[in-house]
Amino acid sequence: MLLLLLLLLLAPLFLRPPGAGGAQTPNATSEGCQIIHPPWEGGIRYRGLTRDQVKAINFLPVDYEIEYVCRGEREVVGPKVRKCLANGSWTDMDTPSRCVNRTPHSERRAVYIGALFPMSGGWPGGQACQPAVEMALEDVNSRRDILPDYELKLIHHDSKCDPGQATKYLYELLYNDPIKIILMPGCSSVSTLVAEAARMWNLIVLSYGSSSPALSNRQRFPTFFRTHPSATLHNPTRVKLFEKWGWKKIATIQQTTEVFTSTLDDLEERVKEAGIEITFRQSFFSDPAVPVKNLKRQDARIIVGLFYETEARKVFCEVYKERLFGKKYVWFLIGWYADNWFKIYDPSINCTVDEMTEAVEGHITTEIVMLNPANTRSISNMTSQEFVEKLTKRLKRHPEETGGFQEAPLAYDAIWALALALNKTSGGGSRSGVRLEDFNYNNQTITDQIYRAMNSSSFEGVSGHVVFDASGSRMAWTLIEQLQGGSYKKIGYYDSTKDDLSWSKTDKWIGGSPPADQTLVIKTFRFLSQKLFISVSVLSSLGIVLAVVCLSFNIYNSHVRYIQNSQPNLNNLTAVGCSLALAAVFPLGLDGYHIGRNQFPFVCQARLWLLGLGFSLGYGSMFTKIWWVHTVFTKKEEKKEWRKTLEPWKLYATVGLLVGMDVLTLAIWQIVDPLHRTIETFAKEEPKEDIDVSILPQLEHCSSRKMNTWLGIFYGYKGLLLLLGIFLAYETKSVSTEKINDHRAVGMAIYNVAVLCLITAPVTMILSSQQDAAFAFASLAIVFSSYITLVVLFVPKMRRLITRGEWQSEAQDTMKTGSSTNNNEEEKSRLLEKENRELEKIIAEKEERVSELRHQLQSRQQLRSRRHPPTPPDPSGGLPRGPAEPPDRLSCDGSRVHLLYK
Repeated sequence: MLLLLLLLLLAPLFLRPPGAGGAQTPNATSEGCQIIHPPWEGGIRYRGLTRDQVKAINFLPVDYEIEYVCRGEREVVGPKVRKCLANGSWTDMDTPSRCVNRTPHSERRAVYIGALFPMSGGWPGGQACQPAVEMALEDVNSRRDILPDYELKLIHHDSKCDPGQATKYLYELLYNDPIKIILMPGCSSVSTLVAEAARMWNLIVLSYGSSSPALSNRQRFPTFFRTHPSATLHNPTRVKLFEKWGWKKIATIQQTTEVFTSTLDDLEERVKEAGIEITFRQSFFSDPAVPVKNLKRQDARIIVGLFYETEARKVFCEVYKERLFGKKYVWFLIGWYADNWFKIYDPSINCTVDEMTEAVEGHITTEIVMLNPANTRSISNMTSQEFVEKLTKRLKRHPEETGGFQEAPLAYDAIWALALALNKTSGGGSRSGVRLEDFNYNNQTITDQIYRAMNSSSFEGVSGHVVFDASGSRMAWTLIEQLQGGSYKKIGYYDSTKDDLSWSKTDKWIGGSPPADQTLVIKTFRFLSQKLFISVSVLSSLGIVLAVVCLSFNIYNSHVRYIQNSQPNLNNLTAVGCSLALAAVFPLGLDGYHIGRNQFPFVCQARLWLLGLGFSLGYGSMFTKIWWVHTVFTKKEEKKEWRKTLEPWKLYATVGLLVGMDVLTLAIWQIVDPLHRTIETFAKEEPKEDIDVSILPQLEHCSSRKMNTWLGIFYGYKGLLLLLGIFLAYETKSVSTEKINDHRAVGMAIYNVAVLCLITAPVTMILSSQQDAAFAFASLAIVFSSYITLVVLFVPKMRRLITRGEWQSEAQDTMKTGSSTNNNEEEKSRLLEKENRELEKIIAEKEERVSELRHQLQSRQQLRSRRHPPTPPDPSGGLPRGPAEPPDRLSCDGSRVHLLYK
């Protein structure tokens, strides 16, 4: 009634003259579709309109459908229903509709189809595809406009999706009557075998469930067609999804069969073009346990799985055991499995249904659109939903538990593609075509005509528009689904020919968002403790203030005789050197927390130059003092007369030489191999709050390409200088000189600086990876050595001048005492030393002379004894006669020698 009311309201428009509003073609207007005249011996049923209403109008609205009917025993040949399209034309106008006499079934000649349905095995698609084929045969055979003189009959076997089993049945089909005009295998492995052998018998092969990319090879399979698109049609969709979610690293696991190997090879080429990397590729034959463990060990996150349904249950049982599922993982599977494939009992696995359900939750499937999403009528005058309802009634069990239910529309349309091709080959029932009953395995002419008819197929099926490409593969859209709550939900479609992704935004993720393609590594820099940096900076700042106070004190009192005798200019250089060394603490503590990447090289150079020049000026000045003290007071006496006139320029020249060597070395280092920012990377750390994130600690360093070489030169030279300074300080610890009156304090400072430097340098190199410890050691060594040097060198001078009041200059002191030289304790000491050495020399000469005289007397006594033997004793007891006894001792006083007798 509503339709009738609508037509009555629109009647004025329908009654408008054809020429009104501009020129229009007879069949294409903006007002609807022109009424079609009924066929001969037939009529047209206008739904909702009476005969009088039809006579009153010339056009029918868009989407209006008409139905052809025939009188008597005749039946409609051609489209039975036509629909008004938006462009003003009716559907299928290139195919006429006519009424013909019905041919009894008994008079129709049989044409046989040999089919192999996999009722079990890796893909039990025959469970739903065989009923769909039988339903298609019934629908085709009931039509008198298609093969009116022939009846299609089916001879089938269960291939079990096994090439070996299929080989047996293939030869039964070929060598047993009747002759089959076409072969229809299911699985890719079986289709490969059948398609290679079929050309030897001039047979066309039409598959409804083969997706192997290898079957697209026309040289190898010249007579092969399939209503199931190639598996490579999944790959553009997968790549599109990888790009959509920003994944750059994926892993794959496949069953070792040709279909999956060739599909994966095609995927590898496509992802490489898209800048995506397959980081890990695993395969298995029957047991997926080890490959799944390898995926876990390699931290695979985005995993493409290519295997049959039975193997999928084995894989996900292992996935559950390895915990390779959840918010961190995404699995991409093939969508041809039954909807509840993971709930089907399988004795080959030891996982429960709940465990399997948990393991597969959230995975993505990509599948060719096998059921027309639009509710339009196909060539069989059925919509896709009507087909599903009709097929479901024929099945013996629930569709979700029936293998191949999703591919059933493809099997149904395969029969229609075959029927239309045979109808075109036979001339549509007219006598102008070939006789199909004349076909035999040696008749290539009929095979070529069937091939050309199949190749030009184009019709609307329940699976969508059916058309074959040059390789005989079906072109179709791709459906994207996700398992949500145990059931599959459509989340999008993809048309690879137009690169058009239709997204429904219904995807759900366990973690709330798509996971990362690998463990998200967060790079974090280890920065210096700010409390430590501030504390040391305060100490360094106070040290610089102390150095400035000492420098000012030394310059202000440079006229004082006591200060003058300590070589104040060298002390001033020491204070400046300590200031530079203390200033180096600031750039030493600067890192990425304070400065940018571009400023880091300048900070590195500042560290090097401030430390190098500070050491050269501070330690170099003290080393120069101790060197000249040792040089002057270890020379022989005849070369020491110039002690009284120590020339300061030589001291400054020595300091300048040390500083110049450092400047030259640092300049060459900076020009040839400048310091720059380098990154030290540590082992990844797993935070407790998020297991999907790894922390990658990094530490900034100042380094150069030949860093070890330069450090070896620098540390070697400085180390020798420190050791030599310790030796000189030890050698001159007892020397007393007025010209450099603080050399003992200098020696003490050298001890402290050398010890601290010799300990700190290797320790900081060892602790270079621990920024806080390395900075603490280096900076505190600089601070303490600078503090000690300043305190030891300057504080005693301040104390002496303050407590003793020795503020007069050297000239004032000379006027007050008359002569500074006569009262100089140093000169007195020198005179005493000289007199002592002269006395020691005289004594040594005298002792040598006495020894010579003793030797001479002894020689004479022996000679006399030989010439005059001793006289016998006088009986009277008197004294013996003879020469006098030699003296037994010699002594000397001054220039005379006395002989002493007993």
